[in-house]
Amino acid sequence: MFEGLRFSHWQTDTGADGITVLTLDRAGASVNALNRAVLDELAQIVERLSFEPPKGVVIRSGKPNGFIAGADIREFETYEKQGGVLASIENGQRVFQNLARLRCPTVAAIHGFCMGGGTELSLACRYRVASRDPSTKIGLPEVNLGIHPGWGGTARLPRLIGAPEALPIMLTGRALSAEAARSLGVVDALSSPELLLATAKELIAHPRARPLVQRATAWATNLWPVRQILAPIMRKQTAAKVRPDQYPAPFALIEVWRRGGSNIVQRLKLEARSVAKLAQTPTCRNLVRVYFLQERLKGLGAGSDAQIQRVHVVGAGVMGGDIAAWCALRGFDVTLQDREMKFIQPALDRAQELFAKRLKTPERIAPVAAKLKADVDGKGIADADLVIEAIFENLEAKQDLYRKTEPAMKATALLATNTSSIPLDELRTAVNARERFLGLHYFNPVAQMPLVEIVRQDQLGAANEKHAFAFCKAIDKLPVPVKGTPGFLVNRILMPYLLEALRLFKEGVPGPVLDKAAKKFGMPMGPIELADTVGLDVCASVGKEVGEFLGLDIPDGLDDLIKDGKRGKKTGEGLYKWENGKAVKPEVDPKYQAPPDIIERMISPMLNEAVACLHDGVVDDADLLDAGVIFGTGFAPFRGGPIQYIRSEGADKIKAQLEILAARYGKRFEPKSGWDSAALAAN
Repeated sequence: MFEGLRFSHWQTDTGADGITVLTLDRAGASVNALNRAVLDELAQIVERLSFEPPKGVVIRSGKPNGFIAGADIREFETYEKQGGVLASIENGQRVFQNLARLRCPTVAAIHGFCMGGGTELSLACRYRVASRDPSTKIGLPEVNLGIHPGWGGTARLPRLIGAPEALPIMLTGRALSAEAARSLGVVDALSSPELLLATAKELIAHPRARPLVQRATAWATNLWPVRQILAPIMRKQTAAKVRPDQYPAPFALIEVWRRGGSNIVQRLKLEARSVAKLAQTPTCRNLVRVYFLQERLKGLGAGSDAQIQRVHVVGAGVMGGDIAAWCALRGFDVTLQDREMKFIQPALDRAQELFAKRLKTPERIAPVAAKLKADVDGKGIADADLVIEAIFENLEAKQDLYRKTEPAMKATALLATNTSSIPLDELRTAVNARERFLGLHYFNPVAQMPLVEIVRQDQLGAANEKHAFAFCKAIDKLPVPVKGTPGFLVNRILMPYLLEALRLFKEGVPGPVLDKAAKKFGMPMGPIELADTVGLDVCASVGKEVGEFLGLDIPDGLDDLIKDGKRGKKTGEGLYKWENGKAVKPEVDPKYQAPPDIIERMISPMLNEAVACLHDGVVDDADLLDAGVIFGTGFAPFRGGPIQYIRSEGADKIKAQLEILAARYGKRFEPKSGWDSAALAAN
């Protein structure tokens, strides 16, 4: 059938059963991503199949770890710079539409990740089968890049499973497990990975009709009157989460669906034009940049073996306990130590909640739970490849622990501190093997925050630093290497923002007003709610350490709240009262007029400190700084990070703003060294 055609990325095999199996194995790549070369070969294959239809077609991956990761983002970025996004989108749509028009059954056999363009290719097939493997995830995450699906996702998914189910999948970018995809009707059958191809062929031999109720629901929710009713509701729900001027893609997606009629050609045309328009927005460019920053951090742990199998954590508080649980979840044998079992048990209980949430079934939970063991006596130290200290923030207490712990450790084991601010040069005075001493600074909540700061000190061995990077990769965290000065990177930049917000709060600006202003800028959570979430005691401890270094004072009143046991979310009251894990924010008088410069007062100190960190060499370059602050604080991703934001706004403009604030409020706003750096020039 394919005589005379040679392919670099696709393998074709037509068996005695008359079924053609197309295997995508992109040359020179560890994962399958759809670029122009892959699509051009698929176009040739589909054209030949249209002339000589086999009994059926199965499309599968030749990679062991996934189906298709989506479009090639690097190529997409090139098209955006050259003005070729629309043509690229239309080409992909054309290939998938020709696949959908084949006169034989087509099945996508999905194992592992199936994202973006990979999901859209599967939607162009008549059927989809997926493996029940936990690694199988199916999604359309394009909104995370500032666009929406462009190769038929918006045109096909709502018609397949109904708009009320399809739109949230695309608006949030969340991935579906194989079981969830089956229950929604995204996939038609499930199997074990070993039987995936056989199941796909069985579906061709014995096609299944989708349930009548499912088909009727999908049809009804896409009728013109229903679209006009549902679209405003979806817009309102989306606007409660993100602003259209900051994240336009979800709103554009809803509009594309609202306008789309029964003709798929018309729906595809609307989709393509919308994506091409979104690709030109600063939001898209910055989110694509954030994607590449994330890939860079992931790459820091590549090519090196962590040489770590056993982890011992000292300190079973919120951070220590959750670090231990996360390491166990990622497959490590973990022992957790504290003074008494009563301090360890709450951590074990939280771990069970995490395992239940992530793993679902008792069969999957039990072996992971068995990896986490209480260890009051610290016997696990002797066998550990990595010992993590996560006790309270006190220099002398940590140093005393190192003196007692290090003699029991293996000669090759790493000793890491989870301190959030104490300089490693001070901590290491109690350590003998300083070449194996470093910081592993996690962020709270551990299960949700992706970043870990790899905190250096100048005697750390290069090979040991690589082992730490590899360990972060193994536990699915993003490592960023930072200098071991007070506050490191994230807290050094975050604390001036929090302290200024607390000062404003002390001056009488209501907490909800401050939180709303910060969220208007694009922060995921307001500073007052964040301070309560982190813990006022932690804020005070880190604030004093970093504040002394930066010349900043802790606002009055914070110590009094802490002494009264009002430490924030964890105690039920802090700056706000908390009920059922949510802040109860007081009503603000509608007549209240906030000071006009509260956003500048909160955000400018962050930008000032970011410039200082870059100047002081806290990180190696501006990209790592932006990555660390985005993934460590949630700094408005659509702005690309603090340095990228300075570049877009203009360094001279931000510096002048700081000078005005300094004249008005004091020297804490004075521009720091580094504002004349070439790294701040617009790119």
